[in-house]
Amino acid sequence: MRRDAVIRGLVIYLGEKVEELFEDALEDTPFDATPHTLKILVIHGVGEGPLAVSILIDGKEILPGCGSTGKACTLLMGLIYALNLAYPPPLRYTFEVFQKLFLELDGTKLSPKVQALKSKLLS
Repeated sequence: MRRDAVIRGLVIYLGEKVEELFEDALEDTPFDATPHTLKILVIHGVGEGPLAVSILIDGKEILPGCGSTGKACTLLMGLIYALNLAYPPPLRYTFEVFQKLFLELDGTKLSPKVQALKSKLLS
């Protein structure tokens, strides 16, 4: 749950909308995945943590049973690289942080917003 809070907080800190990355649904509510291009589906029940986490690409549930939102974000980055997908424009900075700060891929060219975050994290 801590990783989920950190990832959601990161998206908010970067000025992007959490709803662009995560789709939250209730356990007993029917869910239609067709309008979603690239998202992480989190199904909540009555308990504390999510019951199920999966990845949605082009309206289809690609990887059901990811276990946690942190693992789903990791798998989503792998899918983006493996399938040569473009980052969704509304989440440009979030995926830049995932790629350049967390995975340390092409970390020399940072946008000013991500550079400011990196400076705050390292100070």
